[in-house]
Parts: sequence; structure tokens; C-alpha cells
Amino acid sequence: MKAHIHYTERLSGRLDPPSSKNYTTRYLLAAALAEGESVVHFPAHSDDGEAMRRCLAGFGAQLREERGAQGRTHLHIRGFGRHPANPGVVDPGNAGAVLRLLMGVGALLPEVRFETRFAESLGQRPHGDLLAALEQLGAQTESEGGRLPLTLRRHQLRGGRVRVSGARSSQYLSALLFLAPLIGEAVEIEVIDHLVSQPLIRTTLEVLAQAGIQVEAAADLLHFRFPAGQHYQPREYTVNGDYPSSAAILAAGAVTNSPIAVDRLFEDCQGERAVIPLLRQMGVAVEYDGRSAALLGHQGLRAVDFDGDTATDMVLAMSGAAAFAEGESRFHGIANLRLKECDRISVPVRELRRLGVDCAEGPAEILVRGNPEGYEGGVEVPTYHDHRVAQLLTIVGLRCRRGLTVLDAETVGKSYPAFFQDLIGLGARIELVE
Repeated sequence: MKAHIHYTERLSGRLDPPSSKNYTTRYLLAAALAEGESVVHFPAHSDDGEAMRRCLAGFGAQLREERGAQGRTHLHIRGFGRHPANPGVVDPGNAGAVLRLLMGVGALLPEVRFETRFAESLGQRPHGDLLAALEQLGAQTESEGGRLPLTLRRHQLRGGRVRVSGARSSQYLSALLFLAPLIGEAVEIEVIDHLVSQPLIRTTLEVLAQAGIQVEAAADLLHFRFPAGQHYQPREYTVNGDYPSSAAILAAGAVTNSPIAVDRLFEDCQGERAVIPLLRQMGVAVEYDGRSAALLGHQGLRAVDFDGDTATDMVLAMSGAAAFAEGESRFHGIANLRLKECDRISVPVRELRRLGVDCAEGPAEILVRGNPEGYEGGVEVPTYHDHRVAQLLTIVGLRCRRGLTVLDAETVGKSYPAFFQDLIGLGARIELVE
């Protein structure tokens, strides 16, 4: 699908954002790891959410969805506990977080193989640090240099002490945190090197607590201790709105200086909640009441200096806003963005330059020198199978005088299938062509 983005003077209105992708995948997994029926209210209907549902069904979970008032959905899940069925092969699509969380489940099986159709995206992402940790717990692994396809064998899972690097991704640690209560023995997890994206670990810990799992976590999130003999409990979970998706909408509102509001944004563990204070630093008047965020306008966007480590999923959207700010913005602490669906440092810089944006990259940073007057545009831009890149280019395209065309625009479905339709509903001039 192509998305023709036309110059848009102004947006207006309010919307209900998609549900959190990260909470949805974790709640679905916690429900599947319990024996009995759990309910997940308002799960995200994104590619990642669908990938998790499909894979959990392959492991033996029984899923039944009900549609309630205002089209809201409620997902009933009867879990498999610590005894998953063997699907033989698990294909998570292009969902890296889903893959890594489920690698922990795979370690419970005599043998299971993980592979993907997205050889140029997920197929290039590294998983060696997680494989090394699973081997410390007694699993046997085979892989292509730590990449897909890979095979796990249970061999003889045991408790004890395991060390894992958190320098590349927090997803490795989250996988171990979900697996540890299922081993049956006490487990200690030590994080070495460094831990990126700490808010996502707090999200995992919040979900584990709701599922009845006890874990002692150090304040710096570098050491964890699980008592033996634990079981996931069936529960009811409610998914909040997704801050990363909302950040893209709010960034679009900022570049068009528009009065828009996004609902269902509660105070939870999502690191991308930082979008609200960051927009204020950029000069945007933002009203937030703990439930919704409303943009009230600005007198010109200002450059910012932002440590993106705790809010990596909104860095590209806010880089799009920075392209129209006065001065040089710096987004730093984001080295792990190079290990996403694409290199989210080099690729955005390259494509923004094609649009005339003055920007540069460092090993772990993006520099953007904004132009409040906007850009000419008039070109086609690829997405590299990356939903955040598609959102970034759309945000910038709204203020390109000749617009731009986003190729493979359907990739937004990974996190926000209704992204273009919601922008159109707010007044954006966008044509979608199959």
C-alpha cells in the first residue's frame, strides 16, 4: 500500500488510541502461562498482538474473543501453565519482542524451532545473549550465529544463578523473568554490562505481580530473585492506551500546530509517557489530567536535548517534530535503536536528508537541525518494513509543500493499524492506494 501524504494546514479533534502493544503481549503471555481462564480487556489488535495470539494458540492456549460496547474487545484465554504443547515450528512474523518472550516458553519443550519469513528484518536481529542465558539454565540451543532460524532443546532445566547482558535489549531479560517461575526451583538473575529500556522491565514486573508471581527486584533492576514453587494465576487484565502510538499522533499535532486530544493515556510504566513533558519543552501547551492529553498550540517549536534510552519507541516520532523546531535537537542514548526492524538511526537520518532535513547521526544519537518553514518533499520514501519509520515520514510529510509518498505503508499495522485512518479523521490530507 502507498500513502500519499499531502500538505495539511491543521488537524482538529480527539481520538481513542490503540491499546498498548507492550502490555498486550505481556498480558497474553501471563494468561497463557496460568492454568485456568484469564480475561484481557481491550487487547491491542496489531501485528505484534496477533503474532502473540497465533503463537500462543500453537503452544496450546485456547483463545476466545468477545466484542462489547463501542466495539471494545475482551479476550478469554485458557492457559497451558508450565506444560505447553509442541507446535514444532514457531513463526512470530516480524515481531522481535514476541519471539524473545516466547523463546523462554520454548525452553520448556523437548525441542522447538523458531523461524521467520522476514529474513531481512527480524532475521538479522541478534538473540545470542538470550541463548547464552538459556544455556546457563540447562537448555541446548542451535542458531545461525545467534540469529534465526534457531532451535531450543529443554535438556535439563534447572534453577540457580544466571547472568544476562542487558546492553543490547531489555527483551532478553523480560524473557527470563517470565520463564523463571516455571522452572520449579529458585532462580537468581544478574544483569551484566548495562540495562537499556528499563521502563519495559518495570512493565514486565508489573504484569508478573498482577499474575501472582513473587520476585525480589533490586532498585537498579540489575538483580532478581525468584522463590521456588510458583505458579501463574488466572486473572483479569485491562490494557491502557499505547503511548508510543499516541506520541506519533501528538507529534503530528505539534508540527501542524493543531488542537487535538488523545484519550485513554493513564499513568502507568510506559516510558513514552515522557512525550508530554518533552512536548512542553518544545514549547507546546499540553493539558494532561491523568486520563487524556490535549494540545493547545504553540508559538513555534523549540529544539530539545533528550535521553531516549527510557522512551526509545517515541524517538523517531519526536525527531519528526524536531525537524520543524528552531535550533538543533539531540536524541541520545539510543544505540539499541540500531537493532530494531531496521537501523533506526542510520535509516531515518538518510531518509530525512532526502527530504531536505539537516540532520546527522552518531554511534548512539540523532541530531536534527530544524526548519520551521517546512520542506519541499515531492518524493517517494521507503519504510524498510519498520512501522516507526513509516510514522516518522508521515509526520514530516504533513508539512512538505509537495507532500510525499510513503511506500509499503501497511507496515504501520505492526503497532497501529489505524494510524492513517485516525490522522485522516483528524483532518490530515492522506490518500491510501492499494
